[in-house]
Amino acid sequence: MKSRHRVKTYGEVFTPRHMVDQMLDLIIDDLGSGPDFVDKTFLEPAAGDGNFLVAILDRKLRVIEKKYPAGRWPAESLFALASIYGIELLEDNHLDARETMLAEFVGFQEKHEVPCGPDTDLRRAATFLIDVNIVRGNTLTGLDGQGKDIQLSWWNRIPEGAGMVQREPFTFNSLRSNGFDFTVYEGYRPCQIDKVHVDGGADG
Repeated sequence: MKSRHRVKTYGEVFTPRHMVDQMLDLIIDDLGSGPDFVDKTFLEPAAGDGNFLVAILDRKLRVIEKKYPAGRWPAESLFALASIYGIELLEDNHLDARETMLAEFVGFQEKHEVPCGPDTDLRRAATFLIDVNIVRGNTLTGLDGQGKDIQLSWWNRIPEGAGMVQREPFTFNSLRSNGFDFTVYEGYRPCQIDKVHVDGGADG
């Protein structure tokens, strides 16, 4: 709890890590033992400082480590990031959630001596995915701080190309009506997952 005022005004309550882990144990098939676990998507509509987001990423990374050869860890860990979404109302929590997610990702790479410095494509791609997937806004209204629709992106893995992905933006509010509204946005080029920060531009 950061302050009584925030609890009263925003209903801000942080879930302790042991409770987060107990809750995630209930969906263990989606986080490791089930098929396509890397790409199973999760949305935290009240992300706080990212405790659920980081715990989900941690579990996915641990299973990637066990199930895939080391050469696939960097790309699969980026796909894991791409599958995790969060919306947070308060600015400081939003920044904390992004920073914590990046620290978790970088820590995994450094543990395995994978270059992940600020100038690497791996780090830049991870930062880009986190910035796009973890957004600041009001889940109840579906609007961001400027009163515009909260925009998220689906990261469509392309089976025909190893490590290839295509970004497809949609609005959060579209999930409440007829499903993803992919058609209202420009298309994005397929690219390598570690090049999304460079090659994920609109087709024009």
